[in-house]
Amino acid sequence: MILPNFSLATTWIDLSLSIILGAFLIFVVYRMINRHFVLIYAIANFLLLVLSWLFNFQLLNTLLIIITIATITLTFFINISRIRPFILSAAKTRPIFSFRSSKKPVEKVFDRQAFYKKVKETVMALSKQKIGALLTFEKNMLLTEAIKTGTMVNAPFSAELVMTIFYPGTRLHDGAIVIRGNEILAASVYFTPTTKPLTGKYGSRHRAAIGVSELFDAVTVVVSEETGRISVAYRGELQTVTIDTFLRVFEESMLETLEDIN
Repeated sequence: MILPNFSLATTWIDLSLSIILGAFLIFVVYRMINRHFVLIYAIANFLLLVLSWLFNFQLLNTLLIIITIATITLTFFINISRIRPFILSAAKTRPIFSFRSSKKPVEKVFDRQAFYKKVKETVMALSKQKIGALLTFEKNMLLTEAIKTGTMVNAPFSAELVMTIFYPGTRLHDGAIVIRGNEILAASVYFTPTTKPLTGKYGSRHRAAIGVSELFDAVTVVVSEETGRISVAYRGELQTVTIDTFLRVFEESMLETLEDIN
């Protein structure tokens, strides 16, 4: 009695499934995997991996592993703009074990309420005289890399100094000033502007303010050069405020923590 050659049949099934799967991968790449498709695709890929292992489809199993790695890589690069803030946040977090002395600067003790009122007075003066300005206040995430594009100042925050920096025609009036604690750390700092569409008329300062707020937990105050309008950018959102509401919005943004967000 001649028994059928099951090993040969298995090989042909393995080869056929591999060809079908390869063609399917080309189709997926062509359509550039969308978010609604990822879950179904991942589940199907996992089930096929299990089946290929159970039935000993070696060729199919190898191809599935290659496809899985390619899919993860492709998905990463497609969504790089969404992943980038998390990468930057992790990179700025100090490692547990480090041979370098990368200690966070010791925060100086100062009267926050008095400082916030000084900021309000400064912003009011800028708005009244319609002097365009961009003030970024550092919180937990250090802006050390960002300030490399600017000029170091390292001076106490004061309305006179801010007005001098942003006065039209001065060398440092373009860009932003970065404030750490109650000191102006740097001036003429340039941030990468946001790429998301905005409703209404917004200039380069507003786009830069939203851009830095998408990457860091900093609070940025914008004063429009054309209208004197005041806006506060935080967590990727831009909020227009009045003189009466500025201090409340600014203080709430500065005091908000990750626990409050979650």
